Amino acid sequence: MKKTLFLTIFSALAFLSSCKKEWLETEPTSSTSTATVFETTANAKLAINGLAKLMTTQYLSSQGFNGEGTIKMYYGNYPGNNFFVNLSGWATIINGTLNENVSSTYDYYPWYYYYMIIGNANAIANNIDAASGPYADKQFIKAQALTYRAYCYMMLAQLYGNRWSDSNNGSTPGLVLRTESTTGDMARSTLLETYNLIYSDLNQAISLYASSGKSRTTNYEVNANVAYAIYARAALNRQDYANAESYAVKARTGYALMSVADYKAGFSNATSEWIWSSYGASDETLYYYSYFSYMAYNSSASAVRSTPKCISKELFDQIPATDIRKSLFLDPTGYSYTTSTGVAGTALKARAFVLYPNIYSTSTVYAYMQFKVAANDQPGVGNLNHFRSSEMYLIEAEAKYFQNKDAASIQNLLIELNKTSKRDESYTNTKTGAALLGEIKKYRAIELWGEGFDWFDMKRWGDSIVRKAYANGGNFITSLAITILPTDNNKWTWKIPLKETDNNHLVTN
Repeated sequence: MKKTLFLTIFSALAFLSSCKKEWLETEPTSSTSTATVFETTANAKLAINGLAKLMTTQYLSSQGFNGEGTIKMYYGNYPGNNFFVNLSGWATIINGTLNENVSSTYDYYPWYYYYMIIGNANAIANNIDAASGPYADKQFIKAQALTYRAYCYMMLAQLYGNRWSDSNNGSTPGLVLRTESTTGDMARSTLLETYNLIYSDLNQAISLYASSGKSRTTNYEVNANVAYAIYARAALNRQDYANAESYAVKARTGYALMSVADYKAGFSNATSEWIWSSYGASDETLYYYSYFSYMAYNSSASAVRSTPKCISKELFDQIPATDIRKSLFLDPTGYSYTTSTGVAGTALKARAFVLYPNIYSTSTVYAYMQFKVAANDQPGVGNLNHFRSSEMYLIEAEAKYFQNKDAASIQNLLIELNKTSKRDESYTNTKTGAALLGEIKKYRAIELWGEGFDWFDMKRWGDSIVRKAYANGGNFITSLAITILPTDNNKWTWKIPLKETDNNHLVTN
């Protein structure tokens, strides 16, 4: 985009707000020039810190657009198969009917948000070599910038590119691949060229991480494990299963599966298996604009008090009674509730407050509401996870399956994820063939519920979204109880927003 905000790169960067205030005491952004930012590696480190901050910042004068949390909620959770929220007024987003509306803010937001980060990552990668400071620091900083760029292009490819199975081996249109701080017209590359750049960035970043000999100091920074994790997810999207398997193993190395106690602690603080997350604290809150103000069951925000987030009844029913993850949702068995909406009756509501007394006092309670995600402080403070080793186990299992590898090795991965971790000590797996793939899909849905994967997984697989109303055995309200076929809505591919095509004359839909 030639004339949009993200191309006012470093001089107006948010990198002068930090992920931890003690990391960063600097002059105001209005007086920070490009030369100052890249004068030293010490300054450039602040720019990298700024990329992290951009992922938890409010955008476009709307409380809904809060950085990466919005991508998880509006683009991953809401339109998926297993996530219910009683918002009939959001049917266009939830039912996936806005992705061809090129003037919609929802079509524009991911493009704006990710290219803003890309523009800033380009500035860092292209200027760091001239900075004064230790060579190892330059290598580490460039590796981090390339990691961010690869992540953003991967996410954009999932939204604005076809699923790989519909791409004719990547020959369909991909993204505008800007790697310089340029604002001129530029055509879209193919989807294959898009993934080639993602791979190239990650290969270079991984090499630079190794040669720098440096390591990160917090989970909020990116490092080689993050690059491996991005590689694994990107390769899975591309159906490059050998690389997906290999990099999933590398990504999870050193990140042991979390304990049961940590699993039940609210998914708002880093655990042993968090590979990468965004920082969130009370002194840097977005208040009612934050992800946790839309998601956390104990939030005081009206978006939670009025419409808590719920698992689909069909997925809940598939979770074994012996699985600790089942306890993270309100089981209405034996209690009354409104079957048109899911609002809990008096006894079920009281039961919810007994089980989770930190539910905000004026909250409406729903059957199947979630207790997986909690806020650390009001109205919605928490650290936001992006990659966990659990996902890497599931990527490895799926990649092995599509390479026709030994079923026992895949079964053992799922046993380690579920039984050995004590998430379900009764878990067994002897499935083969299509049933084994179904088991992988089932446990992706259970393990990663609410973390922004639902819609992305269904698109990647080319599976239909089938939501059922209570009358048909589900728990969706009528306006959201629909079936969405893989061929519907431009094959679930968001069109390039009008703000781009109006200003970049080489791009068309």
